[in-house]
Amino acid sequence: MRQHRGFTLIELLIVVAIIGILSAIAVPAYGDYVRRAKITEATSALADMRLKMEQYFQDNRSYANAAAMPCGAVGTSIAPLPAETVNFVFTCPGPTATTFVVTATGQASMANFVYTIDETGSRRTGNTPWGVTSATCWVTKRDGSC
Repeated sequence: MRQHRGFTLIELLIVVAIIGILSAIAVPAYGDYVRRAKITEATSALADMRLKMEQYFQDNRSYANAAAMPCGAVGTSIAPLPAETVNFVFTCPGPTATTFVVTATGQASMANFVYTIDETGSRRTGNTPWGVTSATCWVTKRDGSC
């Protein structure tokens, strides 16, 4: 008698079900991982901008003219804003002699993320799609941790 080789329909359905379960877990986790990686683009640029502003302040004892125009304007800016990226836009309303605030606002796939830093080094999260805000740190994870 001939022996048949191959998979039965039930075996194939079990494999498909297992792949479906793994996909249901892995795809959202991967999406959060990619989103967290994009957040570092904003936070590292904000930290760098604060460093540039502090260097200017050490030399001039004022933040007011750090950019000769609004903070970070293109041209003769001493502390230029980070370049706009696919994920974030950076703004810095006119700094005063003793204060400044730099903001990274998400766009495209990062819409609804808002991060800020000021002259005291205060890091704030104004908004996230997860509904989490923080007055003391940059929220980088869905659970609200920094």
